Amino acid sequence: MNQLDRIRGCLLAGAAGDALGAAVEFMDWPSIRQKFGEWGIRDFAPAFGKLGAVTDDTQMMLFTAEGLLRAWVRHNSRGICHPPSVIHHALLRWYITQGGKPKAEVTQDGWLIGVKDLWAQRAPGMTCMSALGASQAFGDKASNDSKGCGGVMRVAPHAFFPQAFEWAVENARLTHAHPSGYLAAGLFADILQRIYEQGCDLKDAIRQSLAEHGQKPGMAETREMVEYALRQCEAGIAPTPEGIAVMGGGWVAEEALGIGLWCALMASSLEEGICWAVNHTGDSDSTGLIAGNLLGIQLGPDAIPARWLESLELREVIEQLAHDIEWVPRTYCGEYSSGANEDERIWERYPGS
Repeated sequence: MNQLDRIRGCLLAGAAGDALGAAVEFMDWPSIRQKFGEWGIRDFAPAFGKLGAVTDDTQMMLFTAEGLLRAWVRHNSRGICHPPSVIHHALLRWYITQGGKPKAEVTQDGWLIGVKDLWAQRAPGMTCMSALGASQAFGDKASNDSKGCGGVMRVAPHAFFPQAFEWAVENARLTHAHPSGYLAAGLFADILQRIYEQGCDLKDAIRQSLAEHGQKPGMAETREMVEYALRQCEAGIAPTPEGIAVMGGGWVAEEALGIGLWCALMASSLEEGICWAVNHTGDSDSTGLIAGNLLGIQLGPDAIPARWLESLELREVIEQLAHDIEWVPRTYCGEYSSGANEDERIWERYPGS
């Protein structure tokens, strides 16, 4: 599988998991089963007034991708860049689309903020909104004690850029100040990057990531959840709604990561893993997105059910960002850029100013 297909698979499958979970995010498992049948939800159901709608999770994932691309352009054009500040600026553009009024002066340039459908308000997380609203300057870290999953669910694009662990941690710290809230994000991005760069399987990527980062201060809760998912896999235990409930609902970062990993580790298909990840009492869209990221980066976009892709909101936008993630770093390299016309086109899409 080529690198572009890994990027496309990761982002599209993540969005598909988000969209499948969107209709049941605030439902408990008995209610999901009563409404959708013994096996729970298997096809997109209307959410936010439409079929295939994504939530704030996918929106923030896309603005994270934009921030990373703009940081790349800035670094290669100016030689200096603080990626967390550029990512923060991008997330504040998302904050504006959700009706927020940032205290920092935010430029509304580039192409992503001009996508009309991204201005839809999709029950944005209160922690993310309050932290972004309180920040005085780009790069300001959150001052709360939250370990909600709003940091981990948006960081998949870090897998395709340097220093995935470090910058995903800094990204999550913009909104979540509890160590589990940001270290789970770093571990998630690092696991994805190992699959992307080395082509290793998920189990090996998890073990390598734990070996490097698992003993970092503050990692205990996240390590415990990740190791639990590995033990379940090694015992051959498939996820069930009741089994997932033992881990929690996924409302906090380490639970969401653990649930997503367990479902991705045990799945015999991308569809099976995502369906497991959304059919439980808890934060179904976030756990569905995380499982989708993990499965999509391994299996590629062809593994996503066609019936999901056909009605997936923002599909063209996601495809474009995936293309740009693969294209921009390869094309825009400062003095080694391919040509003035290409440079101008990239700068227009991802201003580095």
